[in-house]
Amino acid sequence: MEKQIDNLIEELRWRGMLQDSTPDTEKYLLENKISGYIGFDPTADSLHIGNLATIMLLVHLQRAGHTPYALVGGATGMIGDPSGKAAERTLLDEKTLRHNERCIGKQLQKFLDFEGENAAVLVNNYDWFKNFSFLEVLRDVGKHLSVNYMMAKDSVKTRLETGISFTEFSYQLLQAYDFYHLYKNHGIKLQMGGSDQWGNITSGTELIRRISNAESETNDDTREHAFAVTCPLVTKADGSKFGKSESGNVWLDPNLTSPYKFYQFWLNADDAVAPRLIRVFTLLDKETIESLEIEHEKNRGLRVLQKALAEEVTVRVHGQEAYDNAVAASQILFGKNVVKQLQQTDEKTLLEVFEGVPKIEISLDEYHQAENITELLTTVAKNEIFPSKSEAKKMIKAGGVSINKAKIADPVMEVDFALLQDKYLLVQRGKKNYYLICVDN
Repeated sequence: MEKQIDNLIEELRWRGMLQDSTPDTEKYLLENKISGYIGFDPTADSLHIGNLATIMLLVHLQRAGHTPYALVGGATGMIGDPSGKAAERTLLDEKTLRHNERCIGKQLQKFLDFEGENAAVLVNNYDWFKNFSFLEVLRDVGKHLSVNYMMAKDSVKTRLETGISFTEFSYQLLQAYDFYHLYKNHGIKLQMGGSDQWGNITSGTELIRRISNAESETNDDTREHAFAVTCPLVTKADGSKFGKSESGNVWLDPNLTSPYKFYQFWLNADDAVAPRLIRVFTLLDKETIESLEIEHEKNRGLRVLQKALAEEVTVRVHGQEAYDNAVAASQILFGKNVVKQLQQTDEKTLLEVFEGVPKIEISLDEYHQAENITELLTTVAKNEIFPSKSEAKKMIKAGGVSINKAKIADPVMEVDFALLQDKYLLVQRGKKNYYLICVDN
C-alpha cells in the first residue's frame, strides 16, 4: 500500500490533477470514507500512458483511504465513446473485446492494491448489461434524461455538424447507468475521469439524482447524491495530445512498447512539461519534486527532472529489472567502457537502441574473407561506411573508429570480432556516426 494522504482533493490540486468537481465533494470526502470508480473501455488489449493519468486518480483515491473500483467496459466498449472523437469508432467484435477485457484487467492489478481494508475492486459492466433489454433501457434509463439535456453535452455538440449515430449518442446513457448501478448495488458515490468525460460523468450524477427523487416518497432534493471529479488532459509542450511518440501510442504492455522505448519517452520529455508530468505520473511528494526542480534548473543539460520521472514511471509499470536494463541500454550510445553492456544486450533492445542507424547486410563468407579491418569497412561494407581505403586508414590511425565500442588502432588488423548476438557488428565513425553490419548466417 502506498503512503497515506489525508485530503484527496488537496493532493490532486497541488499535483495539477484537478479540473472540475461537483459542489461539496471535498467536504464530503474529508468526512466520509467512500467508494469511487473510473471506467476503462477495452478498445485495445493494452492501456497506454494517457490512461495512466486516470489510473493515478484511483491510486490517490486509495491512498486517501477510500475504496477504488476499476470498471472494464465490456458493454460500453461495444458502443464506443464519442468524447474527443471527430468520427465514429470502428466497432470491435465480441471475441476481440473479451480478449481486451482480460488484458486490461490484468494491467490494472499492477497499480492498485487488491488486498487490505480498502482493497480495490475490478468490475465489468457487461455483467449487468448483457441481460438488460433495449426496452428496459428506454423505460428505466432513457425517460430520466431528456434529448435536450444530452445534446447540450460537449461530446455530442462537437459532433452534430459532422454527424453522430444513435449508437454513439446513446453512449452517455450507458455510462450514466453504470454510475447508477454501482451507486445502488455497490454504494459507490464518486466517479472520476479525464476532463473530456465531465459530460458523461455528470449525466450519471444527474441520473442518480432523478431516479432517487422519483423513488423518494417526499420527492425533495435534499437526500445524499453522487459526486464527480475530473483531471485536466495531459498535453505536450505544443498542446497536442499526450501519450504518443513518433511511432504511435506509448503502451503499458512491454510487447507493444518495450521498456527501453518506454524509458526513453519519459527521459526525452520537454523541459516545459516535465514539472507537470512528474506530478501526475509519480508518487513523489511535493517537497521532493520541488527539490528536484531546483536542482534541474542549475543545469538543465543533466536532465535531473526527466531522469527521476523516467525512473519512477518505468519501475512502476515494468519493474526494477526492466528499468535497470533500459538504463544500461541507454548507456551504449552515451556512456564509456560499455563493451560488456553491449555484448549482454539482447537483439530486440540492440535494434531499438540503434533504430534508424544504417544497416549493411553482408554474408558470413564475405565477413570471413575480408583481409583486414580496412577492407571490411570499405569494399565488404559496399563503401557505405568509408568511400575509400585511404580515408578509412586515415581515420583509424587518428583513433576515430570503434568496433563494438572498442577503439581500432591498426588499419590492417585481422577481422576477428565477436559478433553481437552472433550476427551484428557495431561500427562507430567519429563521434556520432553509427552503422550496423548485419552478418547473414
